[in-house]
Amino acid sequence: MIYQYINNGYNIIMDVNSGSIHVVDELVYDMVALLDRIGEDNPFRTVISDDDIRVLPYKDMQTVLREGLSSYPDDQLEEAYAEVSELIEAGTLFSDDIYKDYVIDFKKRKTVVKALCLHISHDCNLSCRYCFAGEGEYNQNKRELMSYEVGKRALDYLVENSGSRRNLEVDFFGGEPLMNWDVVKRLVEYGRSIEEQNNKKFRFTLTTNGVLLNDDILEFANKEMSNLVLSIDGRREVHDRMRPFRGGQGSYDKIIDKFKKAADSRDQMNYYVRGTFTRNNLDFSEDVKHLAELGFEQISVEPVVASPEEDYAIREEDVPMILEQYDKLAKYLLDRRKEGKPVNFFHFMIDLSGGPCVAKRLSGCGSGTEYMSVTPTGDLYPCHQFVGKDEFRLGSVYEGITNTEVQNEFKLCNVYAKEKCRECFAKFYCSGGCAANSYNFSGDINGAYDLGCELQRKRIEVAIMMKAAEAEAE
Repeated sequence: MIYQYINNGYNIIMDVNSGSIHVVDELVYDMVALLDRIGEDNPFRTVISDDDIRVLPYKDMQTVLREGLSSYPDDQLEEAYAEVSELIEAGTLFSDDIYKDYVIDFKKRKTVVKALCLHISHDCNLSCRYCFAGEGEYNQNKRELMSYEVGKRALDYLVENSGSRRNLEVDFFGGEPLMNWDVVKRLVEYGRSIEEQNNKKFRFTLTTNGVLLNDDILEFANKEMSNLVLSIDGRREVHDRMRPFRGGQGSYDKIIDKFKKAADSRDQMNYYVRGTFTRNNLDFSEDVKHLAELGFEQISVEPVVASPEEDYAIREEDVPMILEQYDKLAKYLLDRRKEGKPVNFFHFMIDLSGGPCVAKRLSGCGSGTEYMSVTPTGDLYPCHQFVGKDEFRLGSVYEGITNTEVQNEFKLCNVYAKEKCRECFAKFYCSGGCAANSYNFSGDINGAYDLGCELQRKRIEVAIMMKAAEAEAE
C-alpha cells in the first residue's frame, strides 16, 4: 500500500506495510504514482520468496513509463526506475501486508495488565465546559473520593495481574486528584514499599488542573512522579472561557505561575502542559505559540471531542482551517528548532526508526486488556472515557474480570477489525484510534470517529514532514 503527499515542499512517499518513508524528487514521486496505478494490470514485481523480490528490467517497462511520464527524458526515466527498483527489491516500496494474517489468533494472545488509571477523585474544583467527566462525577450524580484501602487493593491487583512485566504505570486521575492528595501520597509510599519484593517498578503520573498545586506537592511530585500532566488551554481568554471555577471566574491566573515553576523545576522534561482546543479557538496554533513563548517545552493541545449540538464542538466545516493550523504550527516549530529553541508538540512526535511492536501497531492503547481505569469504589472499566457506562464495567479490583465478553471485544479491537482502517495509510501510526470516540460516534468500538480520523491523518502527515525537514537540516 502506497500513500503519497506533498507538504512544505517535500515530496513524501509512504510504504504503509513496511513503514518506510521516502523523500524524493518530482520524477520519482510521479513514477511511483504511475506504478501504483498500473500495478494490477501490468505487474512490475514478482515475489520469489520473502527475501527475493524481482522487478521487471527497464526495457520491459520502457513503453509504459514513456507514455505515462512523457515530460521526462528517457535517460532520467531509466535512472529513476533503477532507484525505484532498488527500493522495491529491498522491500521498502510496494511491500506486502505481513500483518493481516497475524490477527487471526489475536483473541488467543496472552495479555497482562500493564497500567491502571486510578480515579482518585470523582470531584473537581473547576467547571470545565467540555468535561467528559461531568465535573468529575462521570454522569453518576455522585461526588466521591477513592479511599486508601481501595487504592491499595488496586495496586495489589496490578501486581498480581502483570505477569513477568517489571515496569508498571499508574496515573492519578480525576476529577481533580489533588482534592485527595493525602491518599495519593500514601498510595505512592505503599507502591514503593512493595516494589522490591515483587520485582516491580511503578511509574507514577499525576494529571492536575493546578488549582491546589503548592510547593510541598510539587516537591513530592518531583521526587515520585515520572510525569506530570498540567491542564491549560493556552491564552488567558481561551482558557478562562472553557475552564472556569464553578462561580464562573477564570482559572488562568491561579495556575499559570505554578505551571511555569513546575516545568522549570523538572528541567523542562517529564511533563506536559495539556490543552484542548474547541470551535471557539480554531486558531489553536496561537495557543501553542503562547505556551511556547511562556517557556514551556513540552506541549499538547488536542481537539475537543464533543456532541455536535454543543456550541463549542468542532464541525466538518471547521476542518480546512484546522488543517491549515497544523501546517502553520509545524513551520513555527521548525523555525524555533533552527533558532535553537525547540519545543516538543505531542501530536507531532513520531518514531520512524523502529516503532511499536506488532500487537501495539495493530491494537493501540490496550484499553480493556493491558490498561484499565479504577473508580473510587474499585470498579474496573476499559478506560476513563467508559467510566459510568454500566455495560462496559469489566469487574473490580476485588473480584477481577467478570465481564469477559466485553474484554474479549476489546482484545479483538484492531485495525483489521475496523473497516475504515483497513485501507487507511495511518492505521499503523494511530492503531485504529480511540475506542471510546469510535463508540460514542458510531455505537461500536470497531467503528470510527470520522472527523477525528481526518485530523489524525493530517497530524501524521505533518509529523513525517517535520522529520524530513529535521533530517535535511542535520
